[in-house]
Amino acid sequence: MKNVPSFKQLQYLIALYDHQHFGQAATACFVSQSTLSASITNLEATLGAQLLERDHKTFLFTPLGEEIVQRSRLIIDQCAALSDYAKTQGKPLQGKFYLGIIPTIAPFILNELQTVCQQHYPDLSLYIREDTTDNVLRSLREGKLDLVILALPYPMGDFFVRILCKDYFQLVLPKTWQDKPMEQLPANSIFLLEKEHCLTGHALQACHLRDSKKINPFFATSLHTLIQMVSHQPGMTYLPTLAINSGLLAGTDLMAIPLQDDEAFREIGVAWRNTSYKTESYNILSTIIKKIITPLCP
Repeated sequence: MKNVPSFKQLQYLIALYDHQHFGQAATACFVSQSTLSASITNLEATLGAQLLERDHKTFLFTPLGEEIVQRSRLIIDQCAALSDYAKTQGKPLQGKFYLGIIPTIAPFILNELQTVCQQHYPDLSLYIREDTTDNVLRSLREGKLDLVILALPYPMGDFFVRILCKDYFQLVLPKTWQDKPMEQLPANSIFLLEKEHCLTGHALQACHLRDSKKINPFFATSLHTLIQMVSHQPGMTYLPTLAINSGLLAGTDLMAIPLQDDEAFREIGVAWRNTSYKTESYNILSTIIKKIITPLCP
């Protein structure tokens, strides 16, 4: 067939876009820099379109080039899916499965999820990436992940989203503070996670904290660090019921108080690409996750 790009050409183009450097992209593809450069030049000739703006030192992807990269990812993803489908003979939850999950959910469900999958789907190889919402959604879009477990609301674009449950926030503070009025709490006494974690945005919105002058400007990097900060400063924070019911406060002198606000919650859900053929597997896995997570978020 004439004027049809090769699979390798598309792979090289994606690698160049991801690395934004000819040498690094060539190394990642195990070819010489000249081979990769020539392949992309040939790809432009095949397509009859300019994908890169070049000078002697730098390059820039054209808008069309960026669109071709995204379409190339889809083509490669579908080819990989075809191979995987053939190997598993179309049976759900077999073979390799790449799952993304955010850090404010992962510690509380992964152990049971992997145990259930091993018991009921022994032919499934579950690979897990724990990362921020932005990063796991980027990997999902690029075909590096099959499914993502995350907290909402969050801009989801054209992904398919299935809501599993509501996860209500609770006030967490030292037991000696339980009778202290909010207006008497010290300045900078509210501790939160770094803003890269969507939990902070959800807490700010759900618990009406955006204008609070009591928020400490120093943010924690993880939930366990956050608990240590609240325990020893001392201070207070807002945590989802999932974390509290999973024993995050065990061994501390902290207590949790439910909020008298029906809107103070985040939603936990899963997302996948609408174009993927693994919908049956996604629905089965979503049901398993829901059975695990729902008792922890009553």
